[in-house]
Amino acid sequence: MAIPRRRHQHHHSRVRFLFPAIFAVSAIILFLFLFLSILAPSPNDDNHLRHLRRDDSSEGKSRSNENRVSLSRVKINAEVHNRDLWSSKNSKFFYGCSNASSKFAKAKTITHPNRYLLIVTSGGLNQQRTGITDAVVAARILNATLVVPKLDKTSFWKDSSDFSDIFDVDWFIKHLTTDVTIIKDLPLRRGQIWTPHRMRVPRKCSDRCYINRVLPVLMKRHAVQISKFDYRLANKLDTDLQKLRCRVNYHALKFADPILKMGEKLVQRMRMSSKHYIALHLRFEPDMLAFSGCYYGGGDKERTELGKIRRRWKTLHNSNPEKARRQGRCPLTPEEVGLMLRALGYGEDVHIYVASGEVYGGEETLAPLKALFPNFYSKDTIASKEELEPFSTYSSRMAALDFIVCDESDVFVTNNNGNMAKILAGRRRYFGHKPTIRPNAKKLNRVFLNRNNMTTEEFSSRVHTFQRGFMGDPKEVRPGRGEFHENPSTCICEDAEAEKKMDWDHRKNGKDNVAKKKDGDDRKKDIEAVVHDENVDYEPEMADPEDEEEDEDNPPGEVSLGNSKTEVLSNGTSTDYDSSMPEDTELDELLSD
Repeated sequence: MAIPRRRHQHHHSRVRFLFPAIFAVSAIILFLFLFLSILAPSPNDDNHLRHLRRDDSSEGKSRSNENRVSLSRVKINAEVHNRDLWSSKNSKFFYGCSNASSKFAKAKTITHPNRYLLIVTSGGLNQQRTGITDAVVAARILNATLVVPKLDKTSFWKDSSDFSDIFDVDWFIKHLTTDVTIIKDLPLRRGQIWTPHRMRVPRKCSDRCYINRVLPVLMKRHAVQISKFDYRLANKLDTDLQKLRCRVNYHALKFADPILKMGEKLVQRMRMSSKHYIALHLRFEPDMLAFSGCYYGGGDKERTELGKIRRRWKTLHNSNPEKARRQGRCPLTPEEVGLMLRALGYGEDVHIYVASGEVYGGEETLAPLKALFPNFYSKDTIASKEELEPFSTYSSRMAALDFIVCDESDVFVTNNNGNMAKILAGRRRYFGHKPTIRPNAKKLNRVFLNRNNMTTEEFSSRVHTFQRGFMGDPKEVRPGRGEFHENPSTCICEDAEAEKKMDWDHRKNGKDNVAKKKDGDDRKKDIEAVVHDENVDYEPEMADPEDEEEDEDNPPGEVSLGNSKTEVLSNGTSTDYDSSMPEDTELDELLSD
């Protein structure tokens, strides 16, 4: 009996030592797994897009190929989602209305003699357009004569164009005769040229702000020039002043004949190739991407290149690409725009016009979009060099050509929420709510990240859901939300019979009425859910680095109170005004050959 007992003791001893050994090995494996997880790139960082397949970055190449959606599978029938591809639902019941009320006095009765306002705009074409529009309203508030605005010639764009080179100056003056007195040049004073007093006003200065801050100086000096005039007028004004904004922006600012005629030629050529066309304003320049702080899968080369550009802006903090993407602050890639459009129902036979500057990554970045939409055009492909020569050395004139083609398109799409996107969104609302697709980047980011884990139908359904409220339909944005130039709700009127007509349509459908009502209620809930995700609150405003230090200073008479500012009035009291817009202005319209 001794031998079996000895064997049993020996076996028990081996088992006793085996458990600690297994535990130790397991602990080592777990430690190695955690260590490798820390070293591995974040799936939300390197794995989101993988669209810039750089020749010298195997990292970018491998990621681009591993997560590619089969482009041929993205063919969705728009009728399933009950939406017309080329028009906005119920748009026929809404129209632009900007006529002055009977209480709005004529310019000749309220304009004071020897009171002249001059302004110098800032930025690219569309930023200047907002400045010109607001300058007319500011002159009206001050009961002053407006001298035709000067355009920015010194910043990044280095465009030497004058007002009359881009806009029809005679039409501008004549069309606004009853609203504001406008002259081409400051008149001589005692037979001599005189220099106006120069000053600055804070961002989003209200009408009361102008009266208390500018008017006393104007009464004393008789001529005042306000520089850096972009977004220098409050977003919310009384109804007649808002309607004046619309008359300026949508009726008085007409492009000069050479630009208008060339733009019309481009539109005609797009119409000759197809009954309908989409215009895409694509912001994917190195400057834009660097400023946004986003990452697009180009590896160390991309980080180095864009990081170097980003350092031009001294006030920018270190970027957090993952956070920026979650917040919807990253412009969509060309491929993402294409996937979104295909999911919304636009087929590969659709013709697309692309207005863009220098695309980061060049043709390689554009290749996926061209694969999705082979009928791909730009002003350089539908016009000869000789035709474009009078405009090609002027960035604002080239931008104006793109503006015309985009404005006349059946559907306008943007991958960003910059100045041109905002201006055109507002203009297209005013002139009949033509479809205007702005990506809900915050929500779409999740869809793009997970698109290989869902069917084509699921992908399309998600895109449709998240794009509700971002398609240019009537009433999709609440009145007063966002910039007035983007959402001119004061200037959009509704047919008095609209509700009755729409109700009649429901009754006409009989039994389908209940189902449609339920679908409408669900849609309303979806819109309410996504409207809070509008990108307007997150969109970065790009600045000319040369202006950065000057814009950081508080203007005289202004007390900084954290994120708000208080205007100190002459009577010792103070009034808050909206200064939520960043001091930086957007680097817009980098349109080169």
